[in-house]
Amino acid sequence: MDTAQTNEVEKRKRAQHYEVLRELGDCYTTVGNYGQAQRCYEKAASIGPDEPGPYVGLGAAALQTGRCEDAEIAFRVACRLDPNCAKAYTGLAMVAQQRKEYSSSFDLYMKSLELDSDNITALLGLFQVSCEMASFAKVIYYLQVYLEMHPGDVSVMFALAALYFKDGRPEESRQMLLDLLVLEPANEDAKNLLEEVEHGLVRAG
Repeated sequence: MDTAQTNEVEKRKRAQHYEVLRELGDCYTTVGNYGQAQRCYEKAASIGPDEPGPYVGLGAAALQTGRCEDAEIAFRVACRLDPNCAKAYTGLAMVAQQRKEYSSSFDLYMKSLELDSDNITALLGLFQVSCEMASFAKVIYYLQVYLEMHPGDVSVMFALAALYFKDGRPEESRQMLLDLLVLEPANEDAKNLLEEVEHGLVRAG
C-alpha cells in the first residue's frame, strides 16, 4: 500500500472515530449524562478541530448544567467554524434567553430560522421570547411555515393558537385549537385555552 492509500485509510478511520464520538456525546446528552457527553465531545473536537458539531454539543451540555459562560464560548466557536451553523445560533439564543436578554435572543433565534426554518427548538424558543416581548408577527409567520411542512405537529399548533389569541385573532386561534383537539382530544392545555378564547369571543360578540 503506497503512502497516498495509507493516508486515505487513516483519514477514513479518523472520520469514523470522530462520528462515533460525536454520536456518543449526543446519546449521553439525551440521557442526561453531561459529564460523559462533554468527554466525548472534547475527544471529537480534538480529532475534528474544524467541525462545529462537537462545540455545539459542548455548548448544549454546558447549558443543561447551568454553565452559561462555557456554553456561550462553545457556541461562539461553532459559529466561527461554520457561520451557517443554525444550531450554534440557537444555542446562543438560548444563552441570551436564560439571561433575560430577550431582544438579543429574539434576533439570534431569527438568524437560526433564516438558516434552517425547520429548527423546532429555535421556533419554540422564539415563541417563548416573543411572549416576553409581545412581538408576534414574525414568529407567527415562521410557525405557519413550519406547520405547512409538518402538519399535525401539536406543540407548534398550540404555540400558534396562543399567539393568534395574544395578537387579537381569536377566530384563527379557536380554529387552530379545534383542529388540535381532533388530533389530541385529551390535551388539557388546548381545552383550557379554547375555553378562554371562546369566553373572549362571547364578550366581544
